[in-house]
Amino acid sequence: MEFIFLCSRVNALILLLTLCSPYKFIQSPMDFGPLNLLQTTHEASLDFGRIVFNTPSAVLKPQSKTDIALLLSSLSASSLSRVTVSARGAGHSIHGQAQALDGIVVEMESLPVEMEIHKRKGEDGISFVDVSGGALWIEVLKESLKFGLAPRSWTDYLYLTVGGTLSNAGISGQTFKFGPQISNVLQLEIVTGQGELVTCSRTENSELFYSVLGGLGQFGIITKARILLQDAPEKVKWIRAFYDDFDTFTKDQELLVSMPDLVDYVEGFIVLNEQSLHSSSVGFPGNVGFTPDFGTREKPKVYYCIEFGVHDYQLEHMNIDEVVRDISRQMSYMQSQLYSVDVSYFDFLERVRMEELSLRRQGLWDVHHPWLNMFVPKSGIVEFKDLLTESISPDDFMGLILIYPLLRDKWDGNMSAVLPEVGSTDQVMYVVGVLQSANPDTCNHRCLHDLLQHQCSFAQTAHDQIGAKQYLGHQPSPLHWRSHFGRRWDQFARRKSQFDPNYILGPGQGIFTNPHSASSALR
Repeated sequence: MEFIFLCSRVNALILLLTLCSPYKFIQSPMDFGPLNLLQTTHEASLDFGRIVFNTPSAVLKPQSKTDIALLLSSLSASSLSRVTVSARGAGHSIHGQAQALDGIVVEMESLPVEMEIHKRKGEDGISFVDVSGGALWIEVLKESLKFGLAPRSWTDYLYLTVGGTLSNAGISGQTFKFGPQISNVLQLEIVTGQGELVTCSRTENSELFYSVLGGLGQFGIITKARILLQDAPEKVKWIRAFYDDFDTFTKDQELLVSMPDLVDYVEGFIVLNEQSLHSSSVGFPGNVGFTPDFGTREKPKVYYCIEFGVHDYQLEHMNIDEVVRDISRQMSYMQSQLYSVDVSYFDFLERVRMEELSLRRQGLWDVHHPWLNMFVPKSGIVEFKDLLTESISPDDFMGLILIYPLLRDKWDGNMSAVLPEVGSTDQVMYVVGVLQSANPDTCNHRCLHDLLQHQCSFAQTAHDQIGAKQYLGHQPSPLHWRSHFGRRWDQFARRKSQFDPNYILGPGQGIFTNPHSASSALR
C-alpha cells in the first residue's frame, strides 16, 4: 500500500479555503504546487442523459495517477474539507452520476493511455491486459486484436472508459457466458477517498477490490485494471429471429443461454413500431425482410426479436453454418423470420457505433436520454413486460427496449453490484433497458419532466411488486438507495466509512450526503 500526501500543507489549506468559499471564485486557472486545477468546463456539467447539469467549482485534468492521489489526500487530510470529487470518464451517465455540484470533477480521459498486453504461455497460462482507467474500451479492442486477443465480456457501446464501466458492472450479450466485465478483472489499482494508492485483487486487499467493482465510484478511483483476455475470433455469425409471442421469445432466449459451448452472444429487443425496428437494424448489415403489422392505436401489435452470435475462428473441423442450423432447429421463431450475416469480429463489437453515426447525421444523438435499466427476476419478467407495455404508447415511443437473460452464477456476490433478491434456485434473471430518447424540438421541459416522473413511478412499482433493481440508475433520496441495496446496505455503508470516511467521492450518485460539502453550505 502506498501513501501519497501533498508536499505543501500550505497549498492544501489555500485550496480548501478557496473551494469552501460561498462565492463563485474561479476566474482563471489556479496553481496549487504540483496540482493545476482549472476553471469548470462545459463538459464537466454535461452527460449523455442531458437531464442534470450540476456545475463543479473546478476541474482536474490529471497527467498521472499521482495527481489524483495528491488531490484526494489533501482533501482527506484536512478537517476543513467541504469539497466533493467525482471521476468523469466518457460522460455517458444519464442522471449526473459523474457530476460534482460545487466540487471538483476529475477528467479521467486526460490520463495518458497506458496499455500492456500479456499473452499466455502454455496451456495453463492466461492472457490479460493492464490498462489505465481512463482508456476507452474501443482502444482496448484495437490494441488487443493486434495480438489476436480480446476481452471476454463487453458493453454494447465501446466508447466508454474502463474505470467507468467497472464502477457499474459492464454488461452485454456475452454476460450470460462470462459474467459482467467486473467478473473478468484480475487486479485493480485504486486511489481511495483518503488518497491512498492501492493495488488490490481477490487475494490482496480484497475488501477494496470487491468494493470498487460495481461500487458506483463511492470507494476509490480506478487508475489501472488488469482484464482477462481470450483468443479473438476472425468472424461472427450474427443471427436475428422474430417472434409474435413473448413466452416463446423468452423460452428461446433461455434455450440459447443454456448452450454456452455453442452460443457466444445473446440479446433481444421489443419491436414496438417502425422506428424501433429501423433503429435496431442500422448496424445489422443483412437484408431483413420483416414487415410486421403493428395494428392500430386502439389495438397495437407488439413483436420481439432475438439476436445471437456464434464466433467463427475459421477452424477446419468446425462448420459454423451447421452449428447455427443445429441451434435454430431447436427454436420456435416466426416462420421464415430468421436472418443471418457474417461480419468481422471488430465490426460486430462496433455495431452500436453505426447507430450513433446515423443518429448524429439526423441531429438526434445530442438529445435527452431518460433511460431506465433494470434487473428483473425471471419469475416477474412477464408481469414486468405487461407493466411496461401498458405504460408506454407505441405511437409515441422513440428509442429501443432491450431485454435478454443473464445468469446469476456468473456474478460475484462479494462485489458491490446489486441484483434482485430471489431464491437461490432461480439462476436466470433479465436485464431490461428502456432506451428512450426525447428530442427537445418536440419534447419541452414539461414533457421531459412528465417522462421522468412516469419513469420514477414505474421503477418504484417494479421494485415493490416484482423485486426489480435499477442498473445504472438514479434514486430520488438516500432512503431510496437504502431500499435499493436492501440487506446489503450495511456492508456498502461500512465499506464507505472504511475507504472514503470523509464522504468525498461520488456525490452525483446521491447515495451519501457529505454534511460539510460546499453545495450543502450554499443551500
